[in-house]
Amino acid sequence: MSFIKIYIHAVWSTKNHTPFLTDKEVRLKLWSHIRENSLSKGIFIDSINGHVDHCHCLISQGGDQSIRKVIQLIKGESSNWLNKSGLLSHHFSWQSEFFSSSVSFSKLDVVRKYMYDQEEHHRNSSFQDEYNEFIRKARFQNVVERFT
Repeated sequence: MSFIKIYIHAVWSTKNHTPFLTDKEVRLKLWSHIRENSLSKGIFIDSINGHVDHCHCLISQGGDQSIRKVIQLIKGESSNWLNKSGLLSHHFSWQSEFFSSSVSFSKLDVVRKYMYDQEEHHRNSSFQDEYNEFIRKARFQNVVERFT
């Protein structure tokens, strides 16, 4: 039997950075739904949080899962659920792009804390600034900034 545990920090935005998630209760219900629904699909979300226009997930990826498929399942199902839930008075959707990066075991607590401090973090920094910093730190070369 093989044992595989790879942690991925994934981040994605609402469509056009629209602040659909201004109501904290709606955000908490959405995060809870994403966690429960993902688990039913064999996707383990270690931590989840975000702010008015984006979501952060720390995912423990299984050996038979691709990150693209995992994120596609999470985003597609969650936007469908949110639109059917009646929690918002307008149509909701996620932007198609996302950022993801592996996280070493020694940095898990740092990433968890960063995710849970989103509200505080975004008092001083926009999602665009945060996203650009992820791109810079990950050293992506020749990346077209699609989130502008």
